[in-house]
Amino acid sequence: MLLLDEMGRLQTNLCGIQLENPVIAASGTYGYGVEFSTVADLNAMGGLVVKGLSREPIAGNPPPRLFETEAGMINSIGLQNIGARAFVAEKLPALRQLRTAIFANVFGYQPGDYAEVIRVLEDAEGIAGYELNVSCPNTKHGGIYFSSDPVLLSELVALIRPLARRPLIVKLSPNVARIEPLAKAAEEAGADAISLVNTFVSLAIDAHTRRARIGAGFGGLSGPAIKPIALRLVYEASQAVRIPVIGLGGIRTGEDAAEFLVAGATAIQVGTANFWDPEAPCRIARELDEYLKKESIHDVQQLVGTLQI
Repeated sequence: MLLLDEMGRLQTNLCGIQLENPVIAASGTYGYGVEFSTVADLNAMGGLVVKGLSREPIAGNPPPRLFETEAGMINSIGLQNIGARAFVAEKLPALRQLRTAIFANVFGYQPGDYAEVIRVLEDAEGIAGYELNVSCPNTKHGGIYFSSDPVLLSELVALIRPLARRPLIVKLSPNVARIEPLAKAAEEAGADAISLVNTFVSLAIDAHTRRARIGAGFGGLSGPAIKPIALRLVYEASQAVRIPVIGLGGIRTGEDAAEFLVAGATAIQVGTANFWDPEAPCRIARELDEYLKKESIHDVQQLVGTLQI
């Protein structure tokens, strides 16, 4: 556990939300949070993003859904979830008891889907903010991904902004030619922060069966393999916008977290590491504090954006 005087070094303000530390459990890797209460101190992490919520329950993709790669993991869960209304009724009451900031990840296949989920969540207490997962195909516009078109992204954020009284984070995809136009589009449309990166579209093949190792074919690559690319994208995005950037992609240690802060992130999220170490967000917060002590840094925000190129 961190001592009170040590915690002061890690305190972070994110879009007006006071976090005890800048380490957040990433969506899709920590369930709805409550499932991990017996294996980790949920109050020792800065925040927790629950798995993506849709307007109706979704069963997800056919198995197998996970494949371990040489330096990471491919997943194709298919955004399985119980739906926004069931989340409010069944999961949120327990989450309200935590000191940790709870963020609701929201997704849809048409702008109206996002809007309906936000309306449901707006009526509930215990949520600190929203994270829009825009890495979904817009079925209303022929399957173009919100995350790859600045115009569609801007329209979506502009639709949601007046519906949400809580801070709005937009989670960007790395599967684009340049990240800056998307980051700027989100900011100009009213986003309070952006988070990146989401997973990279990838393919794993079994040479013996000559079939994909993931039931749905393609999946999203995450883990240590993507960290150098994620750092570059976080840096580029942070140079393009004035709103906070939340960095993620292959973070396993406190020094990994520090690197993302140096690149320009205000806070970070831990994802794939949670699969082999459910206590990873708490451990990484402790390691980050140790790093600050060794570097004689008294405020974690002194690291943010200090990269010299």
